[in-house]
Amino acid sequence: AKGTNTQKVGDFWASAMDTVAIEKAGISTIQPQIDKINAMQTKDDLIKMTAALHRNFNFVMFSAFVTQDAMNSTEQIFNIFQGGLGLPDKDYYLRNDEKGKQLRADYIAHIKNVMVLAGKDEATAAQQADVIMDLETNLAKASMDRVMMRDPYAIYHKQTTDELVNNYNSINWNLYFTEIKSPAFASLNVSQPEFFSALNNMLNSVSMDDWKTYFTFHLADAASPYLSSAFVKENFNFYENKLSGSKQMKPRWKSVCETADFALGEALGQEYVKVAFSEESKQRMQKMITDIKASFSERINQLDWMSDSTKLFAQKKLNTIMVKVAYPDKWRDYSKLDIDRGPYVLNVMKSLEFEAQRNLDKIGKPVDKGEWGMTPQTVNAYYNPSNNEIVFPAAILQPPFFDPKADDAINYAAIGAVIGHEITHGFDDEGRQFDAEGNLKQWWTGTDDNLFRERANVVVTQYGNYCPMDSMCVNGSLTLGENIADFGGLTIAYYAFMKTEQAKANKSIDGFTPQQRFFIGFARIWAGAYRDEAMRNQLMTNPHSPGMYRVNGVVYNMPEFYAAFAVKEGDKLYRAETDRAKIW
Repeated sequence: AKGTNTQKVGDFWASAMDTVAIEKAGISTIQPQIDKINAMQTKDDLIKMTAALHRNFNFVMFSAFVTQDAMNSTEQIFNIFQGGLGLPDKDYYLRNDEKGKQLRADYIAHIKNVMVLAGKDEATAAQQADVIMDLETNLAKASMDRVMMRDPYAIYHKQTTDELVNNYNSINWNLYFTEIKSPAFASLNVSQPEFFSALNNMLNSVSMDDWKTYFTFHLADAASPYLSSAFVKENFNFYENKLSGSKQMKPRWKSVCETADFALGEALGQEYVKVAFSEESKQRMQKMITDIKASFSERINQLDWMSDSTKLFAQKKLNTIMVKVAYPDKWRDYSKLDIDRGPYVLNVMKSLEFEAQRNLDKIGKPVDKGEWGMTPQTVNAYYNPSNNEIVFPAAILQPPFFDPKADDAINYAAIGAVIGHEITHGFDDEGRQFDAEGNLKQWWTGTDDNLFRERANVVVTQYGNYCPMDSMCVNGSLTLGENIADFGGLTIAYYAFMKTEQAKANKSIDGFTPQQRFFIGFARIWAGAYRDEAMRNQLMTNPHSPGMYRVNGVVYNMPEFYAAFAVKEGDKLYRAETDRAKIW
């Protein structure tokens, strides 16, 4: 029936799979937007087009979104954040090794190819590619690096809207807020003031023609996966092949499913949980969460480096963690989103605009503690410090993370380690700075704070010595939070498992003790392989360590692992006890 989620999901799918119509349309579906870009004459025109693209999550110049106020988690706040780059990170523009230079050359070639597909001749497109690269390089130079952005205080700079207008007066902010269709507000967070100072200057130094070129590319590039095959192939060739090492495109149905996951996430999720999830799994999961929270509580009490006063606050935070499993209690309302069997790219854009407006409409409203940040069909989990919550979508409750037919050793090591990981995020180097109510607030004594940092630095050093590629190592500071969560998560999952009947019986299965099966179960969830391009991208941009270090780097520190496999000095995974990390 018209207007139902089933109709919208079905028509979205039909429009995406109608390759005959998509091929015939070529770039014509986005030509009206290109014409608007080419018609820009004034700075205000530029700001209007910025807002229009931002409403499609196409963050030219900078990015913007609404989140909970880090220092007042009961309120929603508008954030402006650095952005505007086509490459994954500022370091891609600045790193001067041979591979870095080659990737920049590949990106320039990609820009040229997209501009040719958008109607430019070869010579003009080549010249415009250089313009775009120069413009983005200047944005990259002004951007804050990923390690610094892990400090929540470094990206919190609350200002009134009047201060914003005065501080960055080349940008017509009031016009931007009107055009993006934001509710009125009196203050906002400027995440990286230095970036916006640089952008403010660029509004005066960069010509209108260059901005037109930059906007045209980013419009066409963002739309490419939803346009004709020439655009799709060019998009794959650079982003998947050159940047990530993929050798062949996914089947179209997979790409469409991934797009629908964001565009119509919870509408699709309602259908997913009907066929792919059991309430029995949810109940077993909730019991494991209870067991693992109890295990962490015991670990806190046993810490020899933390004072009693800080332990009390830690226990309070742990006890108030909200738990969400499988899917939301209240599904998202898509009644205002119109999806039909027209052009695929327009369905995607309408979905993105719907989501952008839904985000903006949070301003001035109470925080919805029932909202989910992932769809039920996502194989992942997360911790949200502002809500002090741990969230486990339905899709992660399947092998290898969870198997209702498996023994406890396997499940506690797999999904149990994930549960422990997300709980520990509330107490890693970043999450620990938020209190039980989700506010950025110091609740540690000065001594305990210093002792935590000393222990964290051991983890930074350990992972910084893992170098999977020539001249490229894990960034121990960038990955610190995830490494702490991996280590703490497996530790508390282990001690929760040791209270199960299987561990107490201590009977071997397939020649392995319960303890050995536990560690093998953990290793299985991160088994994988990387192409060189993907590894490079991971090392430069991802806060998670590569899979092999998420396993070996953790057990390296655990005396329980040494005991389970009789690891001794001289073995590859042996580390002197005085050198092992110990936090939670």
